[in-house]
Amino acid sequence: MSADPTTVLAFETDCHIFDGCGFPAPGLHSFVFEPLFTVGGIEINKPMLLAVLSTVVVVGFFWAAFNKPKLVPGKLQMVAEAGYDFIRTGVVYETLGKREGKKYVPLMVSLFFFIWIMNLWAIIPFAQFPVVSVIGYPVALAAIVYVLWVSLTFKRHGFVGGWKNISGYDPSIGPALPFVMLIEIMSNLLIRPFTHAVRLFANMFAGHVLLLIFTIASWYLLNGIGIAYAGVSFVMTILMTAFELFIQALQAYVFVLLACNYVQGALAEHH
Repeated sequence: MSADPTTVLAFETDCHIFDGCGFPAPGLHSFVFEPLFTVGGIEINKPMLLAVLSTVVVVGFFWAAFNKPKLVPGKLQMVAEAGYDFIRTGVVYETLGKREGKKYVPLMVSLFFFIWIMNLWAIIPFAQFPVVSVIGYPVALAAIVYVLWVSLTFKRHGFVGGWKNISGYDPSIGPALPFVMLIEIMSNLLIRPFTHAVRLFANMFAGHVLLLIFTIASWYLLNGIGIAYAGVSFVMTILMTAFELFIQALQAYVFVLLACNYVQGALAEHH
């Protein structure tokens, strides 16, 4: 009797086409993991472990690169400097300017590389899971940006000025001002953090599902005449993996770019 297709991946089941079993399609069960072990009463599952490993990888990489910096950088330091400078100059300074932006460079660089590594686990053998496809992780990251944006808004403009900034207060609008302010408040305080988190989550969730579909299909079709179709599915798996590499970096970039835009909005003078 074949294994339950709702709880196993393609390489864990003998189910093939023409064997009288259905396609073991991925679903929500593909994003639910049993605890691997317990630490101090806290159950650690696969996404949690990968998130911790992501932190170790990012901190370890930059520590190794900059612990003993050299005037003529080695390969590791050169790669780290290129990545750091890309976010600092190409994202933070371009959005906030050098004077305002330099204090936010460490946060934005950390966010970018942390998110990127968490995304990269999707194509790493044995890991094969993007951490941010679990909604809690992008929500937590978006919450950090949200708290920073709100606190900067009131710190820069004061209590009254902060609410004017958030609500888009502009007397020249006339009678429509209350409606505009309501829309702006809902957009800034509710919709903005929601879309910031969901954009990252949805892209990585969808990408992982597509990779699972083609990977499982390659195995499922590996029987009889289906072998020809299995080859096509395998090629699609390779192409989707390459495309996912691009999306993983892009989503980390977009998340940080939006974070910088939010900070820029908090620091901008209200008109």
